[in-house]
Amino acid sequence: MPHIRALTDRNLEADVGSAYEWLRADPGTQGQPIACIGFCMGGRVTFLTNAVLPVKAAISFYGGGIAPNPFGPGLLSRAGDLHAPQMFFWGGFDKHIGPELTHAVTESLRAAGKPFVNVEFSDADHGFFCDARSSYNPSAARQAWALTLTFLNIYART
Repeated sequence: MPHIRALTDRNLEADVGSAYEWLRADPGTQGQPIACIGFCMGGRVTFLTNAVLPVKAAISFYGGGIAPNPFGPGLLSRAGDLHAPQMFFWGGFDKHIGPELTHAVTESLRAAGKPFVNVEFSDADHGFFCDARSSYNPSAARQAWALTLTFLNIYART
C-alpha cells in the first residue's frame, strides 16, 4: 500500500502516455485501435487513461479510487474528459467500494453525458476475477470476460 499511495496522477498519466505512444508506433499494432483494461488500482488507472488519451474503449474491474474516498479526492471531476465508452464491473459484496461509491461514479458519467456500462455481480466480492484470491468467483469472472470481449468487439474494432 505505501507504493500505491505514493503514485501520483501526473506520473500515471506520463506512464500511460508512454505506453500509448509505444503501441501507436509499434509495427505490430500500428493503426490498430487502442483500448485499456484494469483491475483494482488498474481500474482507476483505466478511468484516468480514458480521460487523458483517445482510447476507443475502457474497462474497469472494481476500480477503487475513482470516486472520492478517505485516501483521495478521486477522479470524478474528470468524467467529462472521457474519450471512449467505459465499462465498469463491481462486486456486490465489496466492502471497499460500496454502493454509494459506485453510484457516485455512474451519476458523474450520466451528468457528463458519457456512455458507460455498469455491471454489478451481486454475489461477488472485490477481486472476483483473480483466481489466486479467496474472493475468486468463477461464474462472475466468466460472465465479466464475455461482456468484456463483447464491449471490445463493439467499440475497439478496426
